[in-house]
Amino acid sequence: MSTMSPLIATLNVAVGGAIGASARYLLGRTLTAWFGPANMAAFPWATMITNVIGCLFMGALFGWMARDGNGSEQARLLIGVGLLGGFTTFSAFSLEMMVLIERGQAMTGLLYALVSVLACIVSVYLGMIIMRLAA
Repeated sequence: MSTMSPLIATLNVAVGGAIGASARYLLGRTLTAWFGPANMAAFPWATMITNVIGCLFMGALFGWMARDGNGSEQARLLIGVGLLGGFTTFSAFSLEMMVLIERGQAMTGLLYALVSVLACIVSVYLGMIIMRLAA
């Protein structure tokens, strides 16, 4: 049971979310600068890369909290719910899927969905394994 007040818990989520959303925005800008707007518009690379990175860190956080057996509620709220929740972009993923489908690129959309989901599941697993090996 958490002894953290609802206000402090909400502030942890808000601070983490602001940092995560800012990091997502900056990563998207950086990838666009590196690979160019045309390449980034052809396939939703920034969203996919962000989701994979976020899932890797989510797996690592979960693995760390499970390994120690006494995960901090503050770490869960600040990092898991806030920072990683603000950083990962599954809502953008869903929108981009619909845009690809509406453009008549259903096969590209299907490939994007399959690669994204599988890579994120594998990344969560890898994050968990990394933390288990670090014990």
